[in-house]
Amino acid sequence: MILALDQGTTSSRAIVFDSDGAIRAVAQREFTQIYPKPGWVEHDPEEIWSTQLAVAHEAISKAGVQTRDIAAIGITNQRETTVVWERATGKPIHNAIVWQDRRTAAACAALKARGLEAAITARTGLLADAYFSGSKIAWILDHVPGARTRAAAGELAFGTIDSWLIWKLTNGAAHVTDITNASRTLLFNIITGSWDDELLLWLNVPRQVLPQVCASSGILAETAPGLFDTRIPIAGIAGDQQAALFGQRCTQPGMAKNTYGTGCFMLMHTGGKVIHSPSRLLGTAACATDKAKQYALEGSVFIGGAVVQWLRDGLGIIRESSEVEALANSVADNGGVYLVPAFTGLGAPHWEPHARGAIMGITRGSSAGNIARAALESIAYQTADVLQAMVTDSGIALSELRVDGGAAKNDALMQFQADVLDLCVVRPQIQETTALGAAYLAGLGTGYWKSSEQLDAQWQVERTFEPQMDRDQAAKLLAGWHKAVERSKGWAE
Repeated sequence: MILALDQGTTSSRAIVFDSDGAIRAVAQREFTQIYPKPGWVEHDPEEIWSTQLAVAHEAISKAGVQTRDIAAIGITNQRETTVVWERATGKPIHNAIVWQDRRTAAACAALKARGLEAAITARTGLLADAYFSGSKIAWILDHVPGARTRAAAGELAFGTIDSWLIWKLTNGAAHVTDITNASRTLLFNIITGSWDDELLLWLNVPRQVLPQVCASSGILAETAPGLFDTRIPIAGIAGDQQAALFGQRCTQPGMAKNTYGTGCFMLMHTGGKVIHSPSRLLGTAACATDKAKQYALEGSVFIGGAVVQWLRDGLGIIRESSEVEALANSVADNGGVYLVPAFTGLGAPHWEPHARGAIMGITRGSSAGNIARAALESIAYQTADVLQAMVTDSGIALSELRVDGGAAKNDALMQFQADVLDLCVVRPQIQETTALGAAYLAGLGTGYWKSSEQLDAQWQVERTFEPQMDRDQAAKLLAGWHKAVERSKGWAE
């Protein structure tokens, strides 16, 4: 068996996979979300560690196997979340600053004001934004007394959550990360494949705190004695979205996946080429199982499945999220109603922080069904905008879109997605693609699976949604959506 540790933003999970890539057991525990001030989000790193270790033991027990039956551990994690700890004791010097946290927005604006963003983007594929780890590291070093001096003396270590877990799993024997997580820090040059001295200087981060960067697949370390009955190789690491890309077997240029979660994350594999995107999509490292550099283009939609939660909690027109499909299907179409879920602004490819949510086209005849349908359709429209930007910026045409995540289980949404994209939408048998990607990387890294071709053969389709809508009708719907989006922009300025 392979044990995948899937450390997410709200919960720690562990999944045991067998040699067919089938799930044998799952364990999951939520942990505390800490909000010290508006716009600030933190986690307790020790709680992340304790919940992750607990679910690892629980999943092995549920699978009915012994620790000695676990061939390897693969780790996938929430990206960009930042931990700084003492090398001597392994104790964090501050709570983890989560990827959602905006406290360093002013520091990133200062980088832009200095005219550095173009150079940062050319080296990292990213934007000068508080989303990424670099400015978070600097904030911790500047706000914990004595931390900068201790960092310069080599007493402190930084890590994204994968590095933190591996440090704890090895009792401090390994301070490593992989190329996919390193590529989300604003400190890693994805062209050269190494930490970049100028980026470190601009972000004010000392090299002494950084982990060693490794490939995503291959034996990196072994668990420390005493954690499990036997020592287990740690042989795979990838940030959650890149792990999902690998788990979906999108390993060739032009293959793309979309994860429908709270937001939506679309990644398209671009092979050995970094795409510099006029639409300000992100260039990022993709999982590589050998020394060849692999890249992806990424676009993020801020509000995906969260719009359904809003219908439930904010509007009260459904009691359970699962009711939305039936309510949306109670009407023949959207009745001219469009819902733009710009609750926190618009992400790719609009990048409009001052946009706000809006419902357009309401008449006396509009119903809760029309609003529910418009909410679901908004997820598909936003995905279409990102995909169109990817195709335009890369010059690569897609043949299909592979999908996963909670909202991908909604058949009506997936059919509508295929219709507006004019593209086949493919849902796999195993939709735990993030954990599966981590397991595949670990299994390849230990020889548990012999080749990528063997994994490709395991990947199975549960359902394919083919476009059925008349193209003129689809174009009319998209035109109405774009009109509504334009109306929502600039509202909060």
